Amino acid sequence: MKKQILKGITMITLVVGIAFVSAVVSANGQSRTKATVPFDFIVGSESMPAGQYTVRASNAQGDVLRISSTDLTKDIVRLSSALYGQSDKPKLVFHRYGDRYFLAEIWDGDQGRMLLKSKQERAAQRELARTEKSSQTAKASFERVEVLAQVQ
Repeated sequence: MKKQILKGITMITLVVGIAFVSAVVSANGQSRTKATVPFDFIVGSESMPAGQYTVRASNAQGDVLRISSTDLTKDIVRLSSALYGQSDKPKLVFHRYGDRYFLAEIWDGDQGRMLLKSKQERAAQRELARTEKSSQTAKASFERVEVLAQVQ
C-alpha cells in the first residue's frame, strides 16, 4: 500500500513538474531572432542550407537554443553560454574557415549567446593552424562574418 501511495505522489509531482517546465518554455520561446543566411553553414554536426532561420531559447535559462529553418526542413537544438557585453544590433555571427561557415553567436541586441564549438569547427581550427605554420597566406582564411537579424 505504501509503495502505491509513493508511486502516485511521484507521478503527480512529475506531471506538475513537466507542466511547469512546458509553461516556462512556452513563455520564454516568445522572443525569436530571425535572419536570412545567404550561405550554407554548419551547426553542430548538421549542415544547414542558405535560407531564413529562427533562433529561440528552448528553456528558461536560455542556454538551450533551437535553430529552425522557416520552412521547418531543418531544426536543431544546441547548448549555448552567455556572452557579456552588448551588440548595437541583432545578428548571427559565423566563423568562416575557407569555404565552411560555423554558427558561433546569436545576439538579440541586449544579450548574446555563444554556441559550443563542434568537432568539425575544432578540426577546421587545427587544420588552419597547421597551414598557418607553413604559409603566411593562410591567415586570411579565418573570418568572423555577421548576418543582420530581427527580433520578434
